[in-house]
Amino acid sequence: MVPRSGLAAISAALLAMNRQLEVRDVLQTIVASARDLLGAEYAALGVPDDQGGFAQFVVAGVDEDKWEEIGPLPRQHGILAAMLHEATPQRLADVRKDPRFGGWPAAHPVLADFLGMPIADGEQVLGALFLANKPCGPEARTGRRAWQERPCAFTEDDEDLLRLLAQHAAIALTNARLYERSRELTIAEERTRIGHELHDAVAQKLFSLRLTAQAATALIDRDPARAKAELAEVARLSAEAADELRAAVVELRPAALDEDGLVATLRTQAQVLDRAHSAHVDFVCEGVRALPSAQEEALLRVAQEALHNALRHAGAEHVRVTLARRGPSVVLTVTDDGTGFDPGAVRSAGRHLGLVSMRDRAAGVGGSLTVHSEPGKGTVVAMEVPGG
Repeated sequence: MVPRSGLAAISAALLAMNRQLEVRDVLQTIVASARDLLGAEYAALGVPDDQGGFAQFVVAGVDEDKWEEIGPLPRQHGILAAMLHEATPQRLADVRKDPRFGGWPAAHPVLADFLGMPIADGEQVLGALFLANKPCGPEARTGRRAWQERPCAFTEDDEDLLRLLAQHAAIALTNARLYERSRELTIAEERTRIGHELHDAVAQKLFSLRLTAQAATALIDRDPARAKAELAEVARLSAEAADELRAAVVELRPAALDEDGLVATLRTQAQVLDRAHSAHVDFVCEGVRALPSAQEEALLRVAQEALHNALRHAGAEHVRVTLARRGPSVVLTVTDDGTGFDPGAVRSAGRHLGLVSMRDRAAGVGGSLTVHSEPGKGTVVAMEVPGG
């Protein structure tokens, strides 16, 4: 029987998991809850992709610096593969002695006793949850993990507890995925609606503009005064069309900005790109708070364009995105160590690398954009906007 304190801990863990609506938050809560409940030194949860790797891999007990040293997400092999493909728990006194053990990167912490549990919804395996290095008794609190001195092992009770947690984790994860999918469908439907409205409104305005311009052309010689009136109508219709386009752009503002703000959105995008590319991508924020929505969107779009250039065209190995307060302004800087280029040669060749649109975005919110680059010396894109 689980002691009352244990029941309270389980209840708190289950409530915490079911409070979350975002998949990433659910994964992190599952890992933290499992580690706390069973007193493990390390915990992790991998969500498989369909290409033999992991789409997401969340850890507890390993700080960000150590995680960066470890390197790319693991592949589905050894014990991890067994949990995902066979959907069976794995409880080992020493994972290193298992015949399926295939080693780990040099920076990886040493794991000994191991408890793994699939998270499944029916026959579908949603992920693999594992714990390692269970402390043994009071000596574990002295700072030296007991597993380093004598083997420890997770018990059958531990396995039962983790199985219970995994069953509820499957429900929480499924609910979070359904919520995200519902939100994506809602956003898609709303954007489709806006697109139809935009098409109808602007198409009508452009048709009127065309007819009015044709009338002005026909009248310019024989009735200049009337032609002048028609041209004034062209200007009015053009202004209305521009206003409707701006309104549509505001409605199509990236959802992540509305929900998380610029700082969190840039941090998340840097983390995703860091995992997806061989280049190291990081994000640094220095004292920046929320900005007006137009400025946040412009800064995000410029950052995305600069990151695309660095990762796709420049062959950069390191890219840093910095958002910092500089006096009365906020400055976004995207720095890479890629091949670089000659800005003058790019202009003369008719290529732009998105520079024109980036400058337009900066100017549109009262800011400025500078680009410093030389062949072989990387590129620095800096956008400054007032306020913040």
